[in-house]
Amino acid sequence: MTGRSRSVVNRAVLGAVGLTLLITGSWLAATDRHLADRLPSWWPTAGTGTVLLDGDQLARLRGEGWWTPAVMAAAIGLTVLFALCAVARFSRGPTRHLALPSPRCTVRPQALADALTARVAALPGIARSHARVLPRRGRRLELALRVWLEPDTPPDAVLPALRAVTAEAGTAAAPYTARTRVRLSAASHRMPRVR
Repeated sequence: MTGRSRSVVNRAVLGAVGLTLLITGSWLAATDRHLADRLPSWWPTAGTGTVLLDGDQLARLRGEGWWTPAVMAAAIGLTVLFALCAVARFSRGPTRHLALPSPRCTVRPQALADALTARVAALPGIARSHARVLPRRGRRLELALRVWLEPDTPPDAVLPALRAVTAEAGTAAAPYTARTRVRLSAASHRMPRVR
């Protein structure tokens, strides 16, 4: 599942759950006996001192042939759905290795990102950096580089060095074609606090 479709599914599920809880909460709040006299005549209300599903109604439902299988199927389905969502959300899956031009040589994308982070952080005028290497289809890599400049360092001062490092990373990633995105930010001036 791609990132965009996962985001759409997450939002749809959260919206459906939220809408269900809103409707249920509204119904429960509206059937309170203090609010019952203010409701429209068509609104379903429960009698004073009653419950949503009493013993007689529950016994009648349990006597139906479809009730027990429906409850079990819904419970199992929801359990499996929530378990799959949790596993998909918190597991990254197996680490994909990138094949290098030499026979039987591979590198992990995280190792390449760590090396790129260290190389960029060592450049003059850069306070810190963070790199991500994202493998894409068709022997393509996306290098996402976040760089924080030291205070009073103009971007023009570090761009040639960054260009050289990203070109070096693109050469090192052969046979993959690397596309680099660089995001520059200024490190904040640290002001001493007086207490």
